[in-house]
Amino acid sequence: MKFTLSWLKSHLDTDATVAQVAQAMTMAGLEVEHVEDPGAKLGAFSVARIVEAVQHPNADRLRVCQVETKDGMKEIVCGAPNARAGLFTVYAPIGTYIPGSGITLEPRPVRGVVSNGMLCSASELQTAEESDGILELPELAVGTPAAEALGLEAVIDFEVTPNRPDWLGVAGIARDLAAAGLGALKDLSVAPVAGKFPCPIKITVDGSDACPAFAGRVIRGLKNGPSPAWMQDLLRAIGLRPINALVDVTNFLSYDRARPLHVYDATKIAGGVIEARLGKAGERVAALDGKTYAVTDEMCVIADGSGAIGLGGVMGGMSTGSQLDTTEVFIESAWFDPIRTAQTGRDLTLVSDAQYRFARGVDPGFVVPGLELATRLILEMCGGEPSDISVAGELPAPPPVIAFDPAYVKRLAGVDLPNERIRSILETLGFVWEGTRVTPPTWRRDVEGRADLVEEVARIAGYDALPAEPLPPMARPASGVLTMRQTRLRAARRALAAAGYGEALTFSFVSQATAKLFGGGADELVLANPISPELDCMRPSVLPSLIEAAGRNARRGFADCALFEIGPVFAGTEPCDQRTAIAAILAPHGPRRWDHGAAEDVFALKADLMTLLEELGAPVANLQVAQEGTAPWWRPGRAARLQLGPKAVLAEFGEIHPKVLAAMDVAGPVYGFEVWAEAIPEPKKKAVKTKPALALSALMPLSRDFAFVVAQATPAGDIVRAVQSADRGLIAGVRVFDVYQGPGVPEGKKSVAVEVTIQPREKTLADAEIEALSAKIVAAAGKSAGAVLRG
Repeated sequence: MKFTLSWLKSHLDTDATVAQVAQAMTMAGLEVEHVEDPGAKLGAFSVARIVEAVQHPNADRLRVCQVETKDGMKEIVCGAPNARAGLFTVYAPIGTYIPGSGITLEPRPVRGVVSNGMLCSASELQTAEESDGILELPELAVGTPAAEALGLEAVIDFEVTPNRPDWLGVAGIARDLAAAGLGALKDLSVAPVAGKFPCPIKITVDGSDACPAFAGRVIRGLKNGPSPAWMQDLLRAIGLRPINALVDVTNFLSYDRARPLHVYDATKIAGGVIEARLGKAGERVAALDGKTYAVTDEMCVIADGSGAIGLGGVMGGMSTGSQLDTTEVFIESAWFDPIRTAQTGRDLTLVSDAQYRFARGVDPGFVVPGLELATRLILEMCGGEPSDISVAGELPAPPPVIAFDPAYVKRLAGVDLPNERIRSILETLGFVWEGTRVTPPTWRRDVEGRADLVEEVARIAGYDALPAEPLPPMARPASGVLTMRQTRLRAARRALAAAGYGEALTFSFVSQATAKLFGGGADELVLANPISPELDCMRPSVLPSLIEAAGRNARRGFADCALFEIGPVFAGTEPCDQRTAIAAILAPHGPRRWDHGAAEDVFALKADLMTLLEELGAPVANLQVAQEGTAPWWRPGRAARLQLGPKAVLAEFGEIHPKVLAAMDVAGPVYGFEVWAEAIPEPKKKAVKTKPALALSALMPLSRDFAFVVAQATPAGDIVRAVQSADRGLIAGVRVFDVYQGPGVPEGKKSVAVEVTIQPREKTLADAEIEALSAKIVAAAGKSAGAVLRG
């Protein structure tokens, strides 16, 4: 949003400079981005008068001028054809940088005559693209600054936050600055213009939320032409090109009062009717930007008897646009739904000044006054005779009344202000204060409660007035500053990084098609406004994000990777449906080897998973491995769950199904696991927080091997747990080292060989004690796992 200082002063009675205005805006919460001050840029240039201009003795096209300047009489060589005695122009002294030519003046001789400065053209001052000679100014005092002589003004450019659409008009900025004490706000009321005849065009709305209210009137007998110089200067200063009086009035009011309008050639409106309605399938609008847009039934259109002629709140159409020869116009002043207008702009990739304002919500209370103000300006510039105003629909309800106690300002913001100052701030901003009730103005629909009123008071009073008080000291929690969950997630990152996995940080959403591959993709989890079509659904698992990352790496020549991520996953829209997952994948696609060395496989991944769970304090010794009923994205027979029971699943691991990888266009194999952080039970708190003393045995450990014949479906882990339970005091470890099926083993059976490490604690074990322990191991394996000692 841009405006000039003189434009601001048309609404604010102030003597403030540009710098003071920018500072006051910043303190009031308006983010000033840039101030372009030609007075500073052209500070060295000033008005001068040519006293004498004679032919250069050594050049036909040069003149030697005696010039009266602010620095006294100067002899200047000039090549402009219009250099003559008595001419007032712009002078630049020695040492001045000329922006149009990029040079800095030096006292150099020109064909034998030293030039003590320069007389400038408009292009050299960058006030025009081309010029035939030096500037010709009216008679002015010598030494007058060039910016003042040329009528150049400072332009302030600032960013408008979405909740303050009233700042999109210079009048709204003036209102805030007046409340901040920078000046007095001038009267912003609009006097109505009496109609001379009934409006001949019927206005209707379809009753939808697209356009709740539509006002308009006809002006006939006008004569279009250029707008006044003051309006053209204001529009040019902010980068708008003046077109004609009718168009310039609508552009001016968009920036002056944040009220977009549209002017139609009334003779081109078919059927004597104009309607705001939702579009119809197949309709197309040839817009004023020269492009044709396809309309959907979610867009608001303006239609006449021939069909859609404009995009409501976005842009008018070519078929009814006003021209220089237009003599009868219909002025539209409507209120369009902000959400629908914003979506129309996104769908059509079309952003106009009107769309930008309607999408943020223009003042519904200024629909009719804005039409009256436009009428008055058009009558002043073009003449004509206005009709009565016709209004269809109903305006949105005004903001609700807020119960407010001024003492709440001190209690909430800490700012101690007298009640009179609080009332003055709010009333200058347009709020109506009656007793203990405050009514927000129609242009401040963002104010919804008393906290918003306190914010307005604190903002205008100045955030620098907020008291600076240190926070009260707080004792450090005895149990530490991190929760058990936070401590575990931090430990998981360290453990997986130490195992050689690289951490990935991905979005919490994937495509809906990918989400469906992993048991998600429900319609309620699809984003209403995704940042990309490939990221339109909340993810049900972290695995698809990691698999897609592995695929991207492979396509760039890095096929062999190991990745992990810790992040949220979503099973529904309720808070309880969000979980934290610790996931990792291996995509072993290393280079071919001469010794045919085995690549990483699902058992290597399982070892990393068990190490991770042990690091997180999970009861690893009690975990069950279940292969039945695994999720469909795991490869059957190559995946399993780790659980403490059917309803207490801690993790899933295995090989990703080839069909899933093919659908994601990722080469296999890919192995992965996913741990649910919330499912890991917290360990019981110990009475003593210090670690127990390290107990090491001075006796030599020994090992014994056992081969058990079990049913083919029996997990090896069941045998390991059974053997371990035989004597937890003496058995230090159990490890599977062989699984055999074939001759010597019955059909439907398998042989599982385990190595048992026995660690004596108090004395060396005798042969009889070792044999007794072996018998207990065989009995425990038979009882718990149905195992029989082989041979």
